[in-house]
Amino acid sequence: MDHLIEFWPILKRLIKYAIPWKKKIILAFCLLISGATSEVLGPILISYFINNILSKHKFYFQSTLIIIAIFIILQILAVFFNYFQSIYFNKIAVRVINKLRNDVMNSAIKQPIYQFDSQPIGQIISKVTNDTEVIKELYDTVAPTLFRSITLIIIILFAMFTLEWHMAIIAIFIIPLVIVIMSIYQYYSTPLLRNVRYYLANINNKFNETINGMNVIQQFRQQNRFKKSIQNSSQLHYLARMRILKLDGFLLRPLLSLISALVLCSFIFSFSYFKNEVFEVGILYAFITYLGRLNEPLISITIQQSILQQAIVAGERIFSLIDSKKQEYGRNKKRFKTGKINIKNLSFSYSENQKNILNNINIDIPSKSFVAFVGHTGSGKSTLANLLMGYYPIKHGEIYLDDKPINSISHCVLRKNILIVQQDPIILADTFFSNIALGRKISEDEIWKILKIVNLFSLVKSMPKGLYSILGEEGNTLSVGQKQLLSIARILVKNPKILILDEATANIDSGTEKLIQKTLSFIKKNTTLIVIAHRLSTIVDADLIIVLDKGNIVEFGKHEKLLKIKGCYSKMYNFQLSKY
Repeated sequence: MDHLIEFWPILKRLIKYAIPWKKKIILAFCLLISGATSEVLGPILISYFINNILSKHKFYFQSTLIIIAIFIILQILAVFFNYFQSIYFNKIAVRVINKLRNDVMNSAIKQPIYQFDSQPIGQIISKVTNDTEVIKELYDTVAPTLFRSITLIIIILFAMFTLEWHMAIIAIFIIPLVIVIMSIYQYYSTPLLRNVRYYLANINNKFNETINGMNVIQQFRQQNRFKKSIQNSSQLHYLARMRILKLDGFLLRPLLSLISALVLCSFIFSFSYFKNEVFEVGILYAFITYLGRLNEPLISITIQQSILQQAIVAGERIFSLIDSKKQEYGRNKKRFKTGKINIKNLSFSYSENQKNILNNINIDIPSKSFVAFVGHTGSGKSTLANLLMGYYPIKHGEIYLDDKPINSISHCVLRKNILIVQQDPIILADTFFSNIALGRKISEDEIWKILKIVNLFSLVKSMPKGLYSILGEEGNTLSVGQKQLLSIARILVKNPKILILDEATANIDSGTEKLIQKTLSFIKKNTTLIVIAHRLSTIVDADLIIVLDKGNIVEFGKHEKLLKIKGCYSKMYNFQLSKY
């Protein structure tokens, strides 16, 4: 019963996607009905020929020629109608899937950032690609095949009852048996198909993980371990597929063929038992032909049941993503006047069962000031930066940006006024221009000015296509320092009121660090600058240094003051000084 409850709402929702193309669907169905009718009329003509011409041993040349001509025309029309209905259904299917894929991608883009911390990327990719491709078959294969099969069954049964109702009653018993078989198939196949989709997504995820981590895998000679992991996932997918095939092999064609054979035996017995006047040879031929034709759509319906179930399972996975909770923002669209930040009694943990990452944080940061967060790994620096960006919902305490609660600020205003440069910036496999502009309206001259500020002018100028040079996958044609400078160039397109640098100078050389420092001195004239620093030499000039330890503020003040205290900061600074 649970399977039926899941089945119908998902199917209804998938069908709704086709509503915008209902006129073309009606036309495709009309073509389909015309094709089915043309196919069914053929045996009636042959039956007439056997009963009225062949069995009487009277050859009428003109009548025979007309019957042959009509038969050939009907076959040509059937081919013509079936070809065009197939084209229409495929066009509709592609358009529906494009719409569905857009919805899935839009939903994935609007997912809260924390969802990507726990959800494998391969699972999302599988939903956008493999699952939507399975649903495509619902529109271009399942729907037309089911409708064509049902139409054929109705027309064939009508023709049977018109020719001989006794034998038609025998034939009609096959339908309830098929319905029982389909119900049993649906019950047992749904959990198996769910496993197939899950294992396929798992394979995609492992491939994605392997390719992205290829350097580490080869460096630590982990090829065999990852190979076995992928083989294990593939084996699980194979076993799940085999269970489906075994179920198909038992419940679909063989069982239906057996039922059809029993009905055919009933026809032969009936024909032998009754007098020839009751059942003519032509009628027997027509019934045997129709039984073969009836068997075909019944088998098609049952086979489509398998594809339909796969589509429903795929739809279930896709709609779980579409319906999942989206990133929530406020409605306040007033632009920021200042880059002022106030954090009051802020405590945070990533889950309810986890202990707090931040404990009762209170900070007041004036506009256009330079503030640094420092501390050992796991002290909560990056978590605090993510909360300032609005990536996670705040449950305990409050963050105010420009005297507005962060939860009340609209997405548009928040993203314009507070930006972050991460330790490993994301570089698109696109041009220099596209990587800096990111869809925003900006001229080439303005881009060149920004490149001068971030000291990338000479690099871009030296490239064969200048601003329109394509950067490699994840910017692999650039050094780590150049990626950081490019990510800062993005910021300068529209200066935000607040800029966060999350360990942005941790992996770069001292020369690039000086270039970034020079760029930051230009930015902080109009922007509140928050630097999460691993290398303490970069933040000695900060207006305020906040030292975090295990989610608590343990020290704060300027560089000189903190050195005099000889506490946590002093130890960290002196340790780095001795190191370098």
